[in-house]
Amino acid sequence: MAPAQASSKRIKTLSISRPVIYGNSARHLKDGDRKPDTPPEHTHKWSVFVRSPLGEGKAGDEDLSLYIKKVVFKLHDTYPNSTRSIEVPPFEVEETGWGEFEIGIKIFFHNDANEKNISLYHHLRLHPYKEEDKDKDVIKSLQYDEIVFNEPTELLFERLTSKPGNIIPEKTGEFNKTLERQELQRINNGLYTINKQIDELRKKIVEKSQGSIANTITR
Repeated sequence: MAPAQASSKRIKTLSISRPVIYGNSARHLKDGDRKPDTPPEHTHKWSVFVRSPLGEGKAGDEDLSLYIKKVVFKLHDTYPNSTRSIEVPPFEVEETGWGEFEIGIKIFFHNDANEKNISLYHHLRLHPYKEEDKDKDVIKSLQYDEIVFNEPTELLFERLTSKPGNIIPEKTGEFNKTLERQELQRINNGLYTINKQIDELRKKIVEKSQGSIANTITR
């Protein structure tokens, strides 16, 4: 008896997710990177991408192509052909430039998945914002997210489970749990510093107000 073929029928009460990272990497433009048509004011070479955190480079993107049909990147209008549609992995656009701007990222799924496309936004980062990044040759700005498929079709479910990759390894990939904890710690440290500065400023305001009242009484 032949095995049943997967269909477009949805699997009720089931959800399945896939992790992705999106963002950019950038470095100062070197003389060897300059092409004849590279504008002289451009200072950086950068790439914006959507990848899987379960693999590096093409290995991760091959996994994404199991369910992602194409990724459309909307660059700044000053770039020729500012809307770039990438239909084969790696889902990435390489360019040069001098300024930072917001990039629209739209992910489209295979037709038989019967899923709506999703929109993401990423602010292109070219310069180091943190002290520990100032000596790095390559600046990276990455965001982690999970694409959740609620009640996926049988076809999509079969595709998503055809290869292992549901669990994110603790020490594997460009964005991992350790980096996530470090980022949370930096955020907590920043909040502590801000709250401390607010308390100090509040005390100064109270002391100044009390001083003004005392001067008024003695007059």
